[in-house]
Amino acid sequence: MCDTTGPAAAGQGAPGPLPEPYLAELAAGVHAFIQPDGGWCLNNAGFVTDGDATLVVDTAATERRARLLRRRIAESGAPVPRMLVNTHHHGDHTYGNGVFTPEATVIGHAACRSELLAAGHQLHAVWPQVEYGDIRLTPPTVTYREELTLHVGGTEVRLIHPGVAHTTGDTIVWLPRQRVVFAGDLVFHGGTPFFFMGSLAGSLRAVRLLRSLDAAVVVPGHGPVAGPEVYDGVERYLEFVGRLAEEGRAAGRTPLEAAQGADLGPFAELAESERLVANLHRAYAELAGAAPGSPLDVVAGFGDMTVLNGGVPVACHA
Repeated sequence: MCDTTGPAAAGQGAPGPLPEPYLAELAAGVHAFIQPDGGWCLNNAGFVTDGDATLVVDTAATERRARLLRRRIAESGAPVPRMLVNTHHHGDHTYGNGVFTPEATVIGHAACRSELLAAGHQLHAVWPQVEYGDIRLTPPTVTYREELTLHVGGTEVRLIHPGVAHTTGDTIVWLPRQRVVFAGDLVFHGGTPFFFMGSLAGSLRAVRLLRSLDAAVVVPGHGPVAGPEVYDGVERYLEFVGRLAEEGRAAGRTPLEAAQGADLGPFAELAESERLVANLHRAYAELAGAAPGSPLDVVAGFGDMTVLNGGVPVACHA
């Protein structure tokens, strides 16, 4: 957990005690592992089992939380996981991979592997005060580029790459028979979407792809489980950022100036609203012709988020 007593944590605006993660049964043998409050570093994970085999979707930002996920899987009666799918490379979704290996084979998009190896201990660099535990970087050893179908007993699990969206290596985990989708960070529920390392245009395409699957149950990357109506809010926010970027760039405003002058309207209710300025950095870059997912200045992006957050650095909640 973050140290909420020391000066470093106080400067980060760290939250108070949060509820423990919990399991939500979505269909027979399909569970989501939900981590309140869904803020920075508190992602969702999940697992699929038929009683003889188990597949895990994502892990957690700390060893403690990843071990809790493993314990919850065991307590459910599911066997030891032999497959682990990462929806993308960010540390909150991948830092706990080592808790499940070597028993589990880690699977992900080819860019998820390369980005994870390039990023290294990414969360340590941003939030050094967090007690991560023993984190062994464990990238996917089985990769794919467009689609890959896995089988957990009689359950078909389709991995679909939507193109560059939240990151360059996103994976949608789709269970067609159960009509359950693990969307990863293509979808935030109650939190502000974030595509600083991906693409605005690609994120919009990803939402359309998700909608076309006709899922009845959507597990977002952060926030509570939802139905397909969750896509509408994400799409409206992405369109809002696009309009704001076009207007701001045409007026000669920087991303920070555009964000500071923005009327968030209904999006003011979303947590982590400071992400707007980082998203504008990406939207501005795309308007200038930058390739989707091309590297941006992370220090500048997080620095502007700190300014927009009233001078308080964004807080890791893990």
